[in-house]
Amino acid sequence: MSKYRAIRTTVDGITFDSKGESKRWINLKQQQKDGRIQNLKRQIAYPLHVNGDLVTSYVADFTYDEDGTEIVEDFKGHVTTVFRLKKKLFEAIYQQPLRVVRLQKNDFVLGFKPRRSRKTRK
Repeated sequence: MSKYRAIRTTVDGITFDSKGESKRWINLKQQQKDGRIQNLKRQIAYPLHVNGDLVTSYVADFTYDEDGTEIVEDFKGHVTTVFRLKKKLFEAIYQQPLRVVRLQKNDFVLGFKPRRSRKTRK
């Protein structure tokens, strides 16, 4: 179990970082079988270069084609500040959105969980 309480799970002989990510894999495989998406891949690395220097790399959980457009997707149960930074770098460098998917009850939803407001002391 990770510090964010994610439980590694194995599906189809593939080990995923969390149960949610493995459920998303099963969901995307079904979408591919139904013909809604094509070219489903996982763990694709994208180097993030700034001014010719490799700053870091981003590894996408999933990539696939949807209606002729490449979708780069990350499943998130918990969003870290490092991920937020890598997302912004990826979108600036590759000029395409990075789709964030999370599990809410039993449905997959797009986007980050709303942040809890920080209370200010008087």
